[in-house]
Amino acid sequence: MMNRRACKAGLDDGNAAMKIDIAKFGLKDVPVNPDTVFSFPRGLVGFEDARRFTLFHEEDRPTVFWLQSLDDPQLAFSVVPPEAIDIEYEMELSEEDCALIELRDPAEAAVVVILYREAADEGRVAASTRSPLVLNLRARLGMQKVLREFHPTLLCRAR
Repeated sequence: MMNRRACKAGLDDGNAAMKIDIAKFGLKDVPVNPDTVFSFPRGLVGFEDARRFTLFHEEDRPTVFWLQSLDDPQLAFSVVPPEAIDIEYEMELSEEDCALIELRDPAEAAVVVILYREAADEGRVAASTRSPLVLNLRARLGMQKVLREFHPTLLCRAR
């Protein structure tokens, strides 16, 4: 069984009223901190009925987060900030987008990208860079922003 630690965006230490099963890790009755629950009013592309998610990370992997559906225990996505894969976004949200997630101040927003394994490329991990998730950290609302054009700024770091 995996060891979980509560964090700002994580699972609760046991004081939460809501509990979920996390099928991916074989965990049952995991308490959920209400401060980590995000609602996606339109769901995610291909998963429009899954609208409530909790965001957490494994204790030993603080840069890779899990977005676990509260509506479907089988549905979980690994997500990372774009900076973790050396990409920087500059995108414009429409008034409709901002209203959808009640975003009034850009400082309230965080962007993450979904990671996935490419079956055709020997299971290489890739990021869904054309459809990042925009999270309103204050209102705990999120949306998936499908970009028609994507011109990333690549960040170079000394390693």
